[in-house]
Amino acid sequence: MNGPFAGFSPAAFEFLRGLAANNEADWFKPRKAIYEGEVKAPLAGLVVALAEGARERGLPLAGDPARSVFRIYRDTRFSFDKRPYKTAASAALTRTGAKLDPGVLYIHAEPGTSFMACGFWQPQAALLDAWRKEMISRPQRFLAMVRKLGERELALNGGPEMRKRLPRGFEAAAGTKIAPYLLWNSFIIDRNLQDEELQSAELPAKVLDFAEACRPLLDYGWALVEATAGAAPAAMGARRRRA
Repeated sequence: MNGPFAGFSPAAFEFLRGLAANNEADWFKPRKAIYEGEVKAPLAGLVVALAEGARERGLPLAGDPARSVFRIYRDTRFSFDKRPYKTAASAALTRTGAKLDPGVLYIHAEPGTSFMACGFWQPQAALLDAWRKEMISRPQRFLAMVRKLGERELALNGGPEMRKRLPRGFEAAAGTKIAPYLLWNSFIIDRNLQDEELQSAELPAKVLDFAEACRPLLDYGWALVEATAGAAPAAMGARRRRA
C-alpha cells in the first residue's frame, strides 16, 4: 500500500546521486531496498495524489502506480550505452492512464535537474501531420493558444530535436508566423523544480496547478487526437471501397 505523499526524503536524492556515480548492478543490488522505500514508494504515492487531485479538479488526467511509473531499469539491448539503470525517478499521467497516450503530465525527479512537463512529446506521424495542417489552415487559433499560455507565464517549446527545413508539403508556409512551429517535432511546456520542492507535501498541488495552466495546449492537442482517430477508420473504409 502507498501512503499519502509527504515528499521525497533527502535519502532519495542521496540514493540517486550515488546511483549516478555508481551505475552498476554491484552497487544497486545491495541498496535495492533503499530504492524501493525511498524512491519508488514515494513516487507511487505522488502518482496516487496527482490522480486523485486531477479527478477532484475535473482535469482529464489519470494514472496509477502500476501504469504511470517508469522503470528504473534501462533497455540496453540496442544501445551502445550499457549502463543498467536510469538515474532519475519519473512518472506520467495521461487521459487513459497509459504512459504513451498523447497529451501527458510528466514528473522527473533527479538531483539538481528535476522538472515537470506537459504536452505532446514526439507525437506519432499521423498526429504530427494533422497538427501541422491545423496550424496552416487556422494559424490564428494556434497563435491564440500560444498567447494564452504566455499570459500564464508559460512558454511553449519544441524540445531539443527540431527540423532544419520545413517538412515536405509545407514549403509554402515559409516566412509566415507559423513557419517556425513547423520545424517542431514536439509541443511541450516544462518548468524546473528545486530539490526542496520535491521534498514537500505541497508538490502534488503545485504540479496540478501547472497542469491546469497548461490546459490550452492539452485541449488543442486532444482535439486533434480525436479528429485523427475519427479520420483513420474513414480513410480505411475509402481504401476498401476503391479496392
